Amino acid sequence: MDVIELLPRLHLLRFPVGQAYLWRDGEGLTLIDAGTIGSGRPIADAVTALGHAPREVRRVVLTHFHEDHAVGAGEFAALSGAEVLAHHLDAPFVRGELPGPPPRFEDCERPLHAAAARHLPPGTPVPPSSVTEVTDGDVLGFGGGAHVVHVPGHTDGSIALYLPARGVLFTGDTVAAAPADGTPVPGVFNLDRDRLLASVGRLADLGAEVACFGHGAPVLSGATAALRALVPESSR
Repeated sequence: MDVIELLPRLHLLRFPVGQAYLWRDGEGLTLIDAGTIGSGRPIADAVTALGHAPREVRRVVLTHFHEDHAVGAGEFAALSGAEVLAHHLDAPFVRGELPGPPPRFEDCERPLHAAAARHLPPGTPVPPSSVTEVTDGDVLGFGGGAHVVHVPGHTDGSIALYLPARGVLFTGDTVAAAPADGTPVPGVFNLDRDRLLASVGRLADLGAEVACFGHGAPVLSGATAALRALVPESSR
């Protein structure tokens, strides 16, 4: 796992598939997404290497239920005692009560998904012991107030987190950076692409300066313009 400082308060944790973000407020930390099976211990080790105890991570906020973002949450919560949060529509899948619905693949996405799946580690997920449910408009206690933004399309319960006091946006898989050149693109492997594009438009209206994606390099300046370029002309 690679650990990359993006801002004085923000680190990127990059896994073989997907990535997570660690935000610091004084001695309190927040983890946004938690990686695949087996990610709990590497995350704890990364937190320790940054000079913090895992117990200083107060919460793990999951942008959606997919295994490359959510499955490490139970492992890390067991190590740290962190609270796990997810949108109420995705929470049953995070808790392991139900299987999550599979994406509706575009034809061009099938080989991409197969390639990514080969990098997912085997094993049996360990769900969190509890999941706190959040919904659109909730404000969480980090980053000067982190606004929960419901962005359905990738999954029904996908969320973004916007920190207006810092100008920082965590998009989850609603937006990604293209592997070839890092250009922001709408997310793939979606339940409903039309809803996802509408959600991208909502994110573009927030006024973020920094955008952190579920896959690929973040945009560290001018994020609003980059997001607006993804919105179809008919939706502007």
